Amino acid sequence: MSRLPSIDINPSAATEVAIRQQLTLVALGKEAADVALRVGRLLDVATRTWSLDQEIIIKDRRIAYVGPAGSYPGEVALRVHEPDLSAVPGLGEVHKHIESSHLTPEWEAALVLPRGNTWTCEASHEFSNVNGAKTLEFWLKAREAGSPLKIFPLPGSAVPPTGYEHGGGYLGYDEQKAFLKESLMVAGLDEVMDWPAVWNRDNPSYERLWGMIRATFEQRGVVEGHAAGIRDTPTINAFAAAGLASDHEAWTLEEFWDKLTHGLFMELRPHSLPEVVKGLLEKGLADWSQIAFTTDDRSASDTLKMGATDYNVRLAIQSGLTPEIAIQCATINPARHMRLTPFVGSIAPGRYADIVLLSDVQTFQIAKVWADGRQISEGTTYLPEVPTIGWPDWATKTINIGRPLTDADFAIFAEPGRETMQAAVLRPFHWADDFLTYELPVEGGLVQRDESRNITKFSVVDRFSGKGAVSKMFWVGTGPRTPDTALACSMAHDKHNIWCVGSSDAAMAMAVNAIAENDGGWALVTGGCVVATVRYEVAGLMTCRSPQALHEEMQALYAEGEKIDWMYEPTFSPRWFPGFPERLAFATLTCAPWRWVLVAPSDYAPQGLVNVQTGAVQPVVF
Repeated sequence: MSRLPSIDINPSAATEVAIRQQLTLVALGKEAADVALRVGRLLDVATRTWSLDQEIIIKDRRIAYVGPAGSYPGEVALRVHEPDLSAVPGLGEVHKHIESSHLTPEWEAALVLPRGNTWTCEASHEFSNVNGAKTLEFWLKAREAGSPLKIFPLPGSAVPPTGYEHGGGYLGYDEQKAFLKESLMVAGLDEVMDWPAVWNRDNPSYERLWGMIRATFEQRGVVEGHAAGIRDTPTINAFAAAGLASDHEAWTLEEFWDKLTHGLFMELRPHSLPEVVKGLLEKGLADWSQIAFTTDDRSASDTLKMGATDYNVRLAIQSGLTPEIAIQCATINPARHMRLTPFVGSIAPGRYADIVLLSDVQTFQIAKVWADGRQISEGTTYLPEVPTIGWPDWATKTINIGRPLTDADFAIFAEPGRETMQAAVLRPFHWADDFLTYELPVEGGLVQRDESRNITKFSVVDRFSGKGAVSKMFWVGTGPRTPDTALACSMAHDKHNIWCVGSSDAAMAMAVNAIAENDGGWALVTGGCVVATVRYEVAGLMTCRSPQALHEEMQALYAEGEKIDWMYEPTFSPRWFPGFPERLAFATLTCAPWRWVLVAPSDYAPQGLVNVQTGAVQPVVF
């Protein structure tokens, strides 16, 4: 039987059968293998046991045989011996937005593979909200070009995030069913975040969301959840009863335990990991099979500094977990949950030959990584050539404002004859039932900012319709105090319109126009000049460059940002910090527990201020 060099990239059921027919013969020694990788010891993650002096027999990209050195009965073309290294499976991300690295998938692979991350369940409501119809094609393109990173796409449930938003994609029953039928790589449905739309039949997204859940059940996929702010027992029960299988939003041990004991698969993020792991150990938890570590969001700069999935494993070990259980939580546990064990999660026959070689298990020190049956890293150096992908216009030309904006687009007009106006005001991560209300001065017929009370202007620009539509209002506790300054970005979770915060309308217009000229990214304006930009030319979310190049550009932005006097007030989120307000990229989320949010203008909410839990709308000044 001939070698199968290409059908393993995006296998169908038929090609998967052909692959396994060949692996069967290789395992029996009736057909020659490509590589025998002999290691000092090997971890079986199903039993948490180590075996000494083992060999892993590889055919093409898959493992055909695992056993004691010298036990394989067939011929092997190449033998590699690593007697001083310990082999564990390639690490997996049960829930990650690759877009949060701001690298295209081929460059994400070059960044995370040397750090042990060989497969990722891509939570794709980021790209899906930019171009939903191209979701699957986008995430499979890098692998088809030769990238060793396995990406299992989950089309976005939040496309659009709520029934009060519009833009670059719509995914419902038909689209989800088509994605799941098209590729075995599609693992399920991306995190269901719009909880009010799940339980409330009157919500405009009710039918769409339940249609996507139905399509996922029909194809036996996994329905991922997002239970932010859900902490009371009745709602936890309702969430689990709805079939939302997981949560990655638990912040405390108590919340984590309550959700774990109600049947949710718990995905533990690093910011909560030390407290939760220590607490679970104190509770005497013996079975960790319903727990995985997840990164969710991490920039390329942070990954260069901290690591990828390997950082999560090291943090768990430092928090008191045994290395073997910690490794389970980043390999077999997420693979079981996502129903991907035929492909990843263990060093076993039939799986991809993805192997992390450790020089020290207790500190999880990675010496080398193998992926797709070949060594792809030495230390943190990525060995293969990164494939060159000419990303098409549907991926790169996604900023469509329609015209250059001017300061008039950001003006908020007062009622004639008024010297002051009442303003509906939000603050970052405003999770209260009501918006704030401030009385603001009127000058020249326009409602003004009030820097003395930390009140500035925030806007959302529709970047999809070409209508140049801008919603704007006043926010408190954020933005530049420095005159004639604005910061804008095309990454605005989750709809990814352009947001802009500024101390003058002219600076805001200049910043947004700079982003449009760059096809997306960041822009910082001060004193009438664009002083820093970062280019996200793919979907307005990612760049087709090395992580080091992106890191350098981000550092230049931060350096210019340090020259600006940024307003700040503490808020509900412990991750809202003083200084450069990068986390504003998350402040326009419309999932629970958000209530009042500024979205792009629509017929439903012409000024953009809407309560996404109740559907109420509100003028920004009155």
